[in-house]
Amino acid sequence: LTWPFVRDIVQEVITVSETEIVEAMKLFWTRTKFLIEPSSATAVAAALKTEWLPGREVGVIISGGNVDLDKLPWA
Repeated sequence: LTWPFVRDIVQEVITVSETEIVEAMKLFWTRTKFLIEPSSATAVAAALKTEWLPGREVGVIISGGNVDLDKLPWA
């Protein structure tokens, strides 16, 4: 059994800015009242800025254990 190289299966790489990460954290908080950590917000921000997302089902793994409530980036 041989594993494929990432370059052989990845179709697109999406980058996000720190501002987009913070906005995704804030959006997730305002809509769900769940506070997610920046690493999770990175995936959320990437999903939000893609053109291929509408009409598709997308899964994003969310975690929130690494957030300092005294240092929220929008507070």
